[in-house]
Amino acid sequence: MSFLLNDVVLELEGAELSPSAAGLRYRRLSLDFVNGLASELYAQDPRLQVTQPARARRLAIMIAAVAPRINAALFVAPAVGCEPEAVYSRFETISPALMSALIARQKAGALNGLIVDRQIWRRLAA
Repeated sequence: MSFLLNDVVLELEGAELSPSAAGLRYRRLSLDFVNGLASELYAQDPRLQVTQPARARRLAIMIAAVAPRINAALFVAPAVGCEPEAVYSRFETISPALMSALIARQKAGALNGLIVDRQIWRRLAA
């Protein structure tokens, strides 16, 4: 399973804890709780998906476990060390075809935040 976290596609298969096994482990958690945890992490490190890929992968597994239809999440902190409440978050379900295109671009070294924003998040659209 692939998961888009901000501007990085993470491969969750073969991870320490697969999303299906994580479903049993995290079944009592809510998406609101996981979102709060993610906000705390991103408040400390706004580029978590790049600087701490193992932690980012675990976060993606948690999100996928509590909300199996979600395969993309965006977390934007206005500054390092900001309050977790200041972190903007958004969750999406993107099509397999679009995810495949993102994976291909990432493998080619051509995936960046601007491309992901234009195709998925659309925060910069006028």
